[in-house]
Amino acid sequence: MSVNYDESSFKVLRGLDPVRQRPGMYTTLDNPNHIIAEVVDNACDEALAGYAKNIFVTAHIDGSVSVQDDGRGIPVGIHPEEQKSVVEVAYTVLHSGGKFDKEAGGAYQFSGGLHGVGVAVTNALSTALEVTVFRDGGEHFLRFEHGAARQPLQRIAECPKRKTGTTVRAWPDTKYFDAPNVNLVQLERALRSKAVLLPGVTVTLLIEKTGERKEWNYPDGLRGYLTQALDAQEDGGTLIAPIFSGERYVGKHDDNYAEGEGAAWALAWTEEGAITRESYVNLIPTWNGGTHDSGLRDAMFNAVKGFIELHGMLPKGVKLTSDDVANRASFVLSTKVLDPSFQGQTKDRLVSRTALKLVSSMINDPLLLWLNEHVDYGKRIAEVVIKQAQSRMKSAQKVEKKKGSSVAVLPGKLTDAADFNPERNELFLVEGDSAGGSAKQGRSKEFQAILPLRGKVLNTFEVDRNRLFANAEVHDIAVAIGVDPHDLTDNVDLSGLRYKGIYIMADADVDGSHIATLLLTLFFRHFPRLVADGHIFLAQPPLFRVDVPAQGKKPMRKIYALNEDELTSIEDRLRKDKVREGAWSISRFKGLGEMNPEQLWDTTMNPDTRRALCVALDASSKDDTHRVMNMLMGKQESGARRAWLEYHGNEVTGDV
Repeated sequence: MSVNYDESSFKVLRGLDPVRQRPGMYTTLDNPNHIIAEVVDNACDEALAGYAKNIFVTAHIDGSVSVQDDGRGIPVGIHPEEQKSVVEVAYTVLHSGGKFDKEAGGAYQFSGGLHGVGVAVTNALSTALEVTVFRDGGEHFLRFEHGAARQPLQRIAECPKRKTGTTVRAWPDTKYFDAPNVNLVQLERALRSKAVLLPGVTVTLLIEKTGERKEWNYPDGLRGYLTQALDAQEDGGTLIAPIFSGERYVGKHDDNYAEGEGAAWALAWTEEGAITRESYVNLIPTWNGGTHDSGLRDAMFNAVKGFIELHGMLPKGVKLTSDDVANRASFVLSTKVLDPSFQGQTKDRLVSRTALKLVSSMINDPLLLWLNEHVDYGKRIAEVVIKQAQSRMKSAQKVEKKKGSSVAVLPGKLTDAADFNPERNELFLVEGDSAGGSAKQGRSKEFQAILPLRGKVLNTFEVDRNRLFANAEVHDIAVAIGVDPHDLTDNVDLSGLRYKGIYIMADADVDGSHIATLLLTLFFRHFPRLVADGHIFLAQPPLFRVDVPAQGKKPMRKIYALNEDELTSIEDRLRKDKVREGAWSISRFKGLGEMNPEQLWDTTMNPDTRRALCVALDASSKDDTHRVMNMLMGKQESGARRAWLEYHGNEVTGDV
């Protein structure tokens, strides 16, 4: 490790170098599928805009993949600022492209492909890439090698003026990926889903090695796809009601959402067997769901619950939850959101707050109307939902009786959940009594528990396990979660775990970070199995609140920002919405105690709208993790800590 810190220590990465230096920030590195998906997304965006009817993908014998569409073709002229062809700019300059103008009616208003960031990453992580464009009566060709163009874009042949389109062939660089070859099963699944979301568009996959050719075209859209998916499952159950499908989009002059935003869906319930759940945002598959999934679940819960109450079907003592309604539901959801926010560059999960209410409002009324128009089907669905609720309540009662006489007396300051359901309940470890009071009032009493902590807990990294319970705060935490201290190698019994998720909720300041670090040390050192199994989370309370005054028909709004980057993005959005500069006010939360219960619930505790970080344990670098934790938290490591802080001091921003 170098100790020199001078002018020569600073590096400026230009062009595609940032991608090659930190490829994991831009794409997944399991295999090259994601960089190929970026090219496919561009072809799909042409189809979504109504300019392409065919997408042809070829998996070549040499490991390369080509994507061909009959869209308009990338513009081939010279970019006025870069003084290069637009094709070369698109594949060599990050954050370039023609899809940033998202005004209503624009061809790329709901674009999924980045057309700049995405394909530039594809080029950066490929040994070679070739682009052929048919446009303006000519065939144009450009080849890149290791991200650099071999020569300027060339017009190599003439073609009919009506012939347009783009063909991209990429040879992924194997050194960047764990598996060198494209996963054909994943590629096939992704292409089939694109055909589902683009009714009338034909998507074809050709595998040169086997000569196998597959073609998809779904005239029935989501309904046809969900029908096939359920029929294809070996243990698929029989539908208890026909598939409910539809689509709704926002029209002009809506005060809450942009024109064209909305959703298309296909929804079905089965009593047994496997289920199918797929969701998409602007044609991008969100394998880990997100707020649009939560919006669909919210609509399903409200509609089915409303139907059950209207017809007096709910047995006495049974209380429905969202999980009861969704457990046996299969769905395919395609959402259009103007400015989607994703978790990570790979866009596996949608985190846009507005998407929940958008999807819920689009689906709730049509589903309730459909249930009441088809009462027999509605009652069948209701019976399955009620059966799920009864089974859940019966299971919870069994667990409670089994543990009733053996669990230690719970700490007095623990405000526990009303229902005992370890598969759903959550525990919030809250810094300070004032924040604990707000959390108690703002929580969902049904499944959320609050344990306020006074001051900073003990640094337990070097505390012997037998002396651990001498500290009152540590004792209360251990008793509340229902698991004894253990090592990662122990055959630990987690059957007594009382909460599915344990959330550390501290202020976003230095003291809050210190408390969170001490709690993470406690769990890492003495409850590592909880960390390894994904039970420990860091809550993410917002730092800022933006108060926006009423504007025309739009009422006064309160918008929350997690950090300064989000605050900047919100202000840019307000300016775009023509809110007068300076009309909005910005408040900074000094701590959780400044939030009222409603704000704390909406921003930090509501499972549908909160953002929380799951603490993971990297099993592959277990020894390195323990070494770093020992250096940071060990009492005898002050010298190593000082050297580490001196070396990394330039990476810290002071919050004064």
